[in-house]
Amino acid sequence: MRDAELPLRYTTPPEWAVAVLTEPLALLNDHAHLEKKAASNALELLNRWPEPCPPENWVTSMTAVARDEVEHLSVVTRLLARRGGKLSRQHANPYASGLHQLVRKGLGPGELIDRLMISALIEARSCERFQLLATACQDAEMAKLYKGLWASEHGHYLSFLRLAEEIQPPEVVAKRWDEMLNDEAKLIQQQAPGPRMHSGL
Repeated sequence: MRDAELPLRYTTPPEWAVAVLTEPLALLNDHAHLEKKAASNALELLNRWPEPCPPENWVTSMTAVARDEVEHLSVVTRLLARRGGKLSRQHANPYASGLHQLVRKGLGPGELIDRLMISALIEARSCERFQLLATACQDAEMAKLYKGLWASEHGHYLSFLRLAEEIQPPEVVAKRWDEMLNDEAKLIQQQAPGPRMHSGL
């Protein structure tokens, strides 16, 4: 589960990166919104720790993720503004919305590990796509941005999985993770194309 290789069951073709990079400002706007939502998600999870005894490193892990995501948001919005773009007021992410429909609401620890796994899936998919963008991007500044974000997102996805294993036994977590990896692979392939981090072909 914690290998260096991403566990994703669907591999995004390089053509995806070439297509989304044709609209760099729209892609940066989408990216900025994802960083903002990732920071908000970490802070929300901070308040969802399991009672009566939260994992010892729960607060440390969530605040670290939130801090990283806010820093990423700052970098991306500055780049967007410098290039003549503007952060939009409205933003939709059908991919994330679809993942959140998988949450088993009302199951206590089961619901919580689902939320952690969804966070891990989003980070892992973003990580995969940052790598593709870094390779395909002809713009040196943006290529450097995407390359730098890869390591951070990889660390975040692993953090969420480790926390899940502190809430329920590793074998229970592994079984649910296997199910959700399959669901994610189907969902990402159903996404419409466009200049978004989690779009389809």
